[in-house]
Amino acid sequence: MLSHIRVIDFTRLLPGPYATLRLADLGAKVMKIEEPSGDPARYAGSDTAQPSAGPVFLANNRNKRSIVLDLKTQEGRDKARALASTADVVIESFRPGVADSLGIGYETLRQVRADIVYCSLTGYGQSGPLSQLGGHDLNYMARSGLLSQLTDSEGQPVIPSMQFADFIGGIAASEAILAALVTRDRTGRGAYLDISMTHALMGLLTNHALLHGKGQEDGLRVLTGQVVCYRLYRTKDGRSISVAALEPKFWKAFCTYFHREDWIPLQMSPAKDGNAVFEELQSLFASREFVEWVDICDALDGCIAPVFHVAEALSSDLANRHKAVFTLDSADWGPLVQVHTHAGGFAGEGPPQNPPPKLGDWQRTNRAEPSRP
Repeated sequence: MLSHIRVIDFTRLLPGPYATLRLADLGAKVMKIEEPSGDPARYAGSDTAQPSAGPVFLANNRNKRSIVLDLKTQEGRDKARALASTADVVIESFRPGVADSLGIGYETLRQVRADIVYCSLTGYGQSGPLSQLGGHDLNYMARSGLLSQLTDSEGQPVIPSMQFADFIGGIAASEAILAALVTRDRTGRGAYLDISMTHALMGLLTNHALLHGKGQEDGLRVLTGQVVCYRLYRTKDGRSISVAALEPKFWKAFCTYFHREDWIPLQMSPAKDGNAVFEELQSLFASREFVEWVDICDALDGCIAPVFHVAEALSSDLANRHKAVFTLDSADWGPLVQVHTHAGGFAGEGPPQNPPPKLGDWQRTNRAEPSRP
């Protein structure tokens, strides 16, 4: 769908590369601009046997080409501007003002490509008292209010193993880029996009914001595990099953399946010790092992689902049916398990899949600079 779009990507680490991965998965031609030492993600978490095989790099840079430029030199800046003149989209993730100082800011690049779509992706945006502060995913989650909603049994915030700000910031950037490209096709005008990862997370708080105005701090209480029909329950072998039977028909189907029609009027009763129906539900789930519950979840249309580990989810029938997971063969790094960012979005096979690029791979195989589309 985006095979006619060329993207110049000055980002590194995770948020920007994930944004351009989403565009590459839609067919865009992404030219990854790297400093002479390469994207730091190439090395973070890699072992000594494969020093440039960082998992974050390998997971988020397929279907891209690598160009090495030293933007601290005049030659590097000149080549960057020449590349921008051939591009539809430029994305960068420097601190505010750095792109301008390197000669690749929006006002400079729009002189070489008037209809350029230019995206700046940062933690706190291009202006304001926090704009010059460094930060990482955990900091953006903390300031957005999202982290306060991810708590342990004592109500204390926990560090999730998912980088929500980085990924959601990348989604926000790719979505805004696509909208700007649609507008450009209609008007002929480019755009400058200022994407803040913290603000992208705040955009998830629609329910919380409204309820906060009514004096309720933590969102919809019915969705926080406080009632028996919306809760995680432990199995005999210590795994978890999710029950989200909010609609009466689903709760009725659940209760009828287990011949406990007496539970039907108690759908919204509190999930507290001392409540008989809650204690009976806990005993029910603890009476069977996880694998037995998986079969029940698949058979019962009652909004009940197993809490899969990542490996189980990636190998599930659902993932296979939607072609969400695939393996790339790479001569440099061996087989790489990948997740498609738009699983199920193609009627056919989608764009061809290529492994992440070696540092400077485009320059080694091409002598001329890319021509303007």
